[in-house]
Amino acid sequence: MDNPKQNLLLAEQKAKELFNTIEQRGLIVAGKTEKRLCDEILQIAKDEFGVENHWGKKIVRAGINTLQPYMADAPDLMIKEDDIIFFDFHPIFDGWEADLGRTYVLGNDLKKLKIKQDVEAAWHEGNVWYFKQTKLTGAAFFNYATELAIRNGYEFGNAISGHIIGRYPHEQPDDPSDLCLDVHPDNHTDILQMDKHGNKRHWMLELHFVDRKNKIGAFFEQLLNNEII
Repeated sequence: MDNPKQNLLLAEQKAKELFNTIEQRGLIVAGKTEKRLCDEILQIAKDEFGVENHWGKKIVRAGINTLQPYMADAPDLMIKEDDIIFFDFHPIFDGWEADLGRTYVLGNDLKKLKIKQDVEAAWHEGNVWYFKQTKLTGAAFFNYATELAIRNGYEFGNAISGHIIGRYPHEQPDDPSDLCLDVHPDNHTDILQMDKHGNKRHWMLELHFVDRKNKIGAFFEQLLNNEII
């Protein structure tokens, strides 16, 4: 019998291994475009990890593009020396969805290193907080995520701060305009309730912190998991 959580964690671990492979091979470097790096990631995902499909938008953003929200169609920038870069990819492994976001810093710029560290630490804080809740609307969770950004001295940079994930394709609302499966400020339903089949839902927390003064942003996303508290 399938264990959804374990299958999702296994898919996420493979996504982490993909990202580690890209980093270890020195592919995150100045002098190439975001699109070229994205294409290199997709090729390695296909050739070495067997990934044929991705269920969401594939994102590599560098420099000022790290301010852009998920839905933006940002121009294709050249990666520069001492740049900040983030990935957001959604590969499918053996029919299960992964969704992973990470930030990388080329060089030693302290502001860039700090925002990278801050968004990751805030994600772990949010992960602990989530599992202490007994009832939680999408709106309340979104407000909590934006407060995390503000408390760390940043703006929150995206329209949502999470969503469900599962076997591909994951559960969809009956009404496409319904926001009940997103961590969105207009979602006033309890996201901790079971799905319509009585199954536990599994949620992502995605944090996008933006420093407009210094024109940089950072991103961290993965599956909420009480085993890493």
